[in-house]
Amino acid sequence: MPESDCRWHAGRVNETSPAQQWRVPSSLPAAKLAGAVLLVALGLLFADGDPVRLAVAVLAAAALAGWAVRDLVAPVRLSVDPAGLTVIHGFAGRRLLPWSAVEAIAVDRRPRLGLTSETLEIDAGNSLHLFGRYDLGATPEEVAAALRAARPVR
Repeated sequence: MPESDCRWHAGRVNETSPAQQWRVPSSLPAAKLAGAVLLVALGLLFADGDPVRLAVAVLAAAALAGWAVRDLVAPVRLSVDPAGLTVIHGFAGRRLLPWSAVEAIAVDRRPRLGLTSETLEIDAGNSLHLFGRYDLGATPEEVAAALRAARPVR
């Protein structure tokens, strides 16, 4: 029997692995929007007729609200499939990094003020993509392990 006719398999033949994605936790945009409202309220409370104080509070609130809108418009920051990695690009765009372009996947740990911060680094040669815990909704170490496991064998 030719090998092409032997199709028994515990799973499906030629099955592609489904895409995995990592997104901003849903509570984060809500917290940012609540913070923006709080900034405006504090600006109104403490402005004492000073338009500069109120303007600074409103400007900071607008920046925080814009950041929250980005989380709502483009919550998925990183996804992986057999073709490669899709990363967020710009405010809410997407960019596909084929596996051949991905040079390294690493986690950078830095102690600061008694806390350790972790950042997922994806080196694609001409570009470096950085993701924190709140970008991914998971620890960078977990995501790095999943990306390495999903990477096809060269």
